[in-house]
Amino acid sequence: MGSLLRGEEMCLAQLFLQSGSAYDCIVELGELGLVEFRDLNPNVNAFQRKHVNEIKKCEEMERILGKNTSIFDTVCHFISGLIKRTKIEAFERMLWRVCKGYTILSYAEVEEYLEDPDTVSSSKHTFYHCHLYPYPSTNEERNDVVEGLRTRIQDLHTVLHRTEDYLKQVLMKASESVYTWVVQVKKMKAIYYILNLCSFDVTNKCLIAEVWCPVNDIPTLRRALEEGSRKSGATVPSFVNRIPTNDTPPTQIRTNKFTSGFQNIVDAYGVGNYREVNPAPFTIITFPFLFAVMFGDLGHGVIMALFALWMVLYENNRKLKNTRNEIWNTFFEGRYIILMMGLFSIYTGLIYNDCFSKSLNIFGSGWNVTAMFRAQVGNRFLTLDPNVTGVFNGPYPLGIDPIWNLATNRLTFLNSYKMKMSVILGVIHMSFGVILSTYNHSHFRKKHNLYLVFLPELLFLLCLFGYLVFMIFYKWLVFTAKDSREAPSILIHFINMFLMQGDGVQPLYPGQIGLQVFLVVVAVLSVPVLLLGKPVYLYWLHNGGHRPGLYRVRIFICLLPDTFDFADEFLHQAIHTIEYCLGCVSNTASYLRLWALSLAHAQLSEVLWTMVMRVGLRMDTSLGILFLVPVFGLFAVLTVSILLVMEGLSAFLHALRLHWVEFQNKFYSGTGVKFCPFSFSLLPSSFEQYGLL
Repeated sequence: MGSLLRGEEMCLAQLFLQSGSAYDCIVELGELGLVEFRDLNPNVNAFQRKHVNEIKKCEEMERILGKNTSIFDTVCHFISGLIKRTKIEAFERMLWRVCKGYTILSYAEVEEYLEDPDTVSSSKHTFYHCHLYPYPSTNEERNDVVEGLRTRIQDLHTVLHRTEDYLKQVLMKASESVYTWVVQVKKMKAIYYILNLCSFDVTNKCLIAEVWCPVNDIPTLRRALEEGSRKSGATVPSFVNRIPTNDTPPTQIRTNKFTSGFQNIVDAYGVGNYREVNPAPFTIITFPFLFAVMFGDLGHGVIMALFALWMVLYENNRKLKNTRNEIWNTFFEGRYIILMMGLFSIYTGLIYNDCFSKSLNIFGSGWNVTAMFRAQVGNRFLTLDPNVTGVFNGPYPLGIDPIWNLATNRLTFLNSYKMKMSVILGVIHMSFGVILSTYNHSHFRKKHNLYLVFLPELLFLLCLFGYLVFMIFYKWLVFTAKDSREAPSILIHFINMFLMQGDGVQPLYPGQIGLQVFLVVVAVLSVPVLLLGKPVYLYWLHNGGHRPGLYRVRIFICLLPDTFDFADEFLHQAIHTIEYCLGCVSNTASYLRLWALSLAHAQLSEVLWTMVMRVGLRMDTSLGILFLVPVFGLFAVLTVSILLVMEGLSAFLHALRLHWVEFQNKFYSGTGVKFCPFSFSLLPSSFEQYGLL
């Protein structure tokens, strides 16, 4: 979990490889995939390096093996004929282009000439292995000669067929090893490429390589070098030595088959800086949850979860893993993400009490229509007043009461509920992102950012939008059904908060105006602190401020560059301040997409049920059951194609945007370099390259 949260601690190391054991040591490192090699010959042209000839031989062998592999998989055909000598080169080029190089052309010049009886012209001709037979004078002798020739021809056919079968067996046996040969050649090519990155010492007896390696893998690296030296029989072992550096190391985050999909979501935005807080551990929960808020439907979530569970259970099936369909590969690689999204959609579907646009009455409704029905006999619509005794018996134990599915004001109620819920989730999500920035400030020993960046950012966000969330909860908890008609509008109060007006509007609580003025003042004062605090402090620190001792001076020197440009720092902080303050407004509004897509998904589901399934269910004739079968099939197809695939993709993209823009920009820069170890498992598959799957 520590590696997933912040990445591995990396170090720069030098490898001292003896010339006789360098190849075997690189083989061991390639099998383990521990280190990333640095180029120690950046000024040397690729065609002037030591092992360029070996790499060319490997490339030529790759071409030959790839070509021969395709020949193995097809039937060999031999065609012979005559062609003019002047057209040989053009004919060869045409065959090369048409057959894409998978042809072998051999020819020989014909020295004798044959006269064509039709055109009375001479053309080149040839006969190979011809035999002359005497022409007998009697029919019996001629028949004997012909019969003998037929027997000989039959024997030749038998020999040719047996030879052809034997050659096919030899080729098929060789084709079984070609795949292994291709992999071995690609490994050899990669090894020589790595050897070209190394440099020789002054004695030309030892190769020196520089590698990035996780600190925890240093013991394994040493054992790999020892094993390579042992296999090569070298008398002098190869060894590793850590060296100090000021270069920024690459970012290495260890993942497994479950976390790799979520890490890919983060890396698609940008690879994190070295030892920066990684959003992936939190994305495992927040991403499928925000998706489910927009996609919440119990039935759709069950279908999605079952589909993902099937992929998870058969994840080792090679037919599912190795396909040419890129869309399927995308779904398969994200099977755990889809599983989590399906499970969370089941949860939110229970909260919304929505299953294929229908509500489930599991615990029994908390509303009773009997008391109101007697008082409203003859009315088309029945109004349920919770203030009347016996109408409302208590809240539904889980989620929304199923009676709302029958109410005419259902959409109005869900609009208000989901809109407030979106704002609450958005402010919590953004506040959590701001809080995560404290881990970066503390880890990189920039404690001044805690007071001059984090604190004003958090105050600005909570004093304005955190207070909005407070008003939502306060209104929910304080105002009951009896005085709900007298409850003031939160939106009006929030607008008046910025205008510092409150006259003529019923307050939510005593002392509201004074508290709102105080919060606005704090939010406004946090802006100049965020804008000027960090640049001024760094300028003061760079010019000799606050030097109580040598220990503190050394820390400050590590933190500050030799040259400090106040204008550049101020411009950078000004951009950050403007982006953050305006972003708090736009980002909060952006979370309203949770409300919009949730309502859109519910309405599409209801329209699909009304226009398809309800038609089949309302038929009361004897053919109704037969008609229901194609209707259900159409409903299933439309549900999968529209509500699961299209709506699911839409909710996925919106959840992706909320994480990339609204959440990660609060603490995650994503401008790092990914750790790319030298590993044979990361080489391009020979089967994919030559189209042999």
